[in-house]
Amino acid sequence: MLTAPVEALGFEMVGVEFLRAGKHSTLRVFIDHPDGISVEHCAEVSRQTSAVLDVEDPISVEYNLEVSSPGMDRPLFKEAHYLECLGEVVSLKLRIPMGDRRNFKGKVLACETGNLTLEIDNQTHVLVIANIEKGNLVPSFD
Repeated sequence: MLTAPVEALGFEMVGVEFLRAGKHSTLRVFIDHPDGISVEHCAEVSRQTSAVLDVEDPISVEYNLEVSSPGMDRPLFKEAHYLECLGEVVSLKLRIPMGDRRNFKGKVLACETGNLTLEIDNQTHVLVIANIEKGNLVPSFD
């Protein structure tokens, strides 16, 4: 529902997350652009998405709307995001544990047909992307 208005303004809709916290819930919209994101861009997208949300009213609880750039530890929502991270280190939390772990941090070796291959401590782990609850790029300061 928000992708078309965001893209009509010339931005990429990176993803959306909803953090439930009663009256302090937050709907966070992440946008990007090849030239970067400014405060003015966030305000413009906020006005547009707020109007859409007011009309559609998809969330029944009180919430705050935040529009932001993905930042250095950019969240990863789609398979395409993981493809862009080949060779980079990512941090992941799974919905359903694999073995006895839900948290993984490693270098992305491959991303294909719904699977993500990570190298962690010289071992490869293949994870199902649909099972990833939260994923973030780990910033490198080399």
